[in-house]
Amino acid sequence: MTVDVDGVTLAGETSGQGMPIVLLHGLSATRRYVVMGSRALERSGHRVIAYDARGHGQSEPAREREYGYERLAADLGGVLDAAGVQRALLAGASMGAQTALRFALEYPERVSALAIITPAYEPAAAGGGRELARWDALARGLREGGVEGFVQAYDLDAVPARWRATVATVLRQRLGAHEHLDAVADALEVVPRSHPFEDIRQLTAIDVPSVVIASRDEADPGHPLAVAERYARAISGAELLVEDAGPPPRSPLAWQGGQLSQILARLAARVDT
Repeated sequence: MTVDVDGVTLAGETSGQGMPIVLLHGLSATRRYVVMGSRALERSGHRVIAYDARGHGQSEPAREREYGYERLAADLGGVLDAAGVQRALLAGASMGAQTALRFALEYPERVSALAIITPAYEPAAAGGGRELARWDALARGLREGGVEGFVQAYDLDAVPARWRATVATVLRQRLGAHEHLDAVADALEVVPRSHPFEDIRQLTAIDVPSVVIASRDEADPGHPLAVAERYARAISGAELLVEDAGPPPRSPLAWQGGQLSQILARLAARVDT
C-alpha cells in the first residue's frame, strides 16, 4: 500500500478483515515496531493498517523538513481516507501516541478508541534545552556516522546493564530499516520541537475507550512512567497498564507484540458498533 499525502508518498500495508486498527510507530522506528511483527490482531478478526511515517522506513522524506505533529496528523487522515476507513482504533507508540492524540483532538469523530503506548511528551517540560540537545546529538551522530553513529550517540552506558544488549540490538535493527537516514535525522531534530497539544487538560476532551500502556523507568527511562500516569488520569476512563514490578526483571509490555495485540483486541471489543 502506498498513499500520497500532500506530495509525500507513504509506504504501508493493510491486512485482515474486521474493525480497523491503525498502528503508529515512534520516532526513528518503522511500522514493524508497534506490535513487533505479531499477526495476532489479524487472526482475531481485525483489519490492521500500518505505515511508515514520513521520512521513516520506506516512506519518502518530507519537503522543507515538515515533520511537525500537524503534518503527522494530516498524514494519518490521508491514510484513513485512502483505506476507505471513517473511524478506527488508533494505537500509537511514543511519537505515534502523540500523533494519535493530536488527530483525536482535531477529528474526534474519526476515532473509535485509543491505545497510547509509552508517551513521553509533557507540555510543562516541552522544549527543555538538555532534552533537545540529546535529540540533536542523535541526529548529528546519524548524519555523520550512520547507524553506528546513532548508537554511539545514544549513550548505552546510561542503560541498565541487564537491558543494554537488547537495546543495542533493537537500535541497530530499526535504524537499518530506513531508506533515508538524513530524513530520519531531520525528524529527530524537528519532532521534539513540535507540540501535539499545549496543555495536558486538553486530553479531558477525549471520550472514547482508551488505554495507556507504560513502561517502568529502569528499562525505558526515555518514556517515564510518571508521564503515562498523568495521561491516564487526564483521559476520562482510561486504563493504565504496565508490567509488574519487582524481580525477576520483566520485559516492558511495549516490547511484547503478542501481549500488546491482546490488549488492543480487548480494547476493540469495548467499542460501540
